[in-house]
Amino acid sequence: MKVNNAELVISAVSKKQYPSEPLPEIALAGRSNVGKSSFINKMIQRKSLARTSSKPGKTQTLNFYKINENFFLVDVPGYGYAKVSKKERQKWGTMMEEYFAERENLKAAALIVDVRHDPTADDAMMYDFLKYYELPVLIIATKLDKIPKGKRDKHIKNVRNTLEIEEGDIIIPFSAETGEGKDKAWKALSAFLQ
Repeated sequence: MKVNNAELVISAVSKKQYPSEPLPEIALAGRSNVGKSSFINKMIQRKSLARTSSKPGKTQTLNFYKINENFFLVDVPGYGYAKVSKKERQKWGTMMEEYFAERENLKAAALIVDVRHDPTADDAMMYDFLKYYELPVLIIATKLDKIPKGKRDKHIKNVRNTLEIEEGDIIIPFSAETGEGKDKAWKALSAFLQ
């Protein structure tokens, strides 16, 4: 997919702030610091539309990025970050639950994991949460460039086994550094937008 136009439309905290346009949406979920912003920036070929941060837990809103005037990528708050108060985590949980449970425009979710490490209990919980809402899930295994080519299959298999991925859900190894996996990711995401 060629991206000619990408903009952050709104950072929402409740459904009354969601965009009113009836465009399809794909949610991007993942642990804090897993590379969601880098994934977005690489996919749209922009250096810093999605802000990257070395401090985890920065995304605290649902960020709606409109792509080519056709659909939204929705960056949801990262999870699994300890320095956020319990009250704040509950607020995020409520906000995310409202979005996943009630948003009719939501067509699929991309769960972003770091291929270098086995998915955490939080990753597995997020995968189950997305499946609970009967969403198709695409797993994006980032930071592929950090793994020697000979060990990649083993790491991808670990992701598949740890998350107990259902049939039909696919894993796309991805590198924001080299762009490897970008075309496959667009192809898979586009299928959800039909």
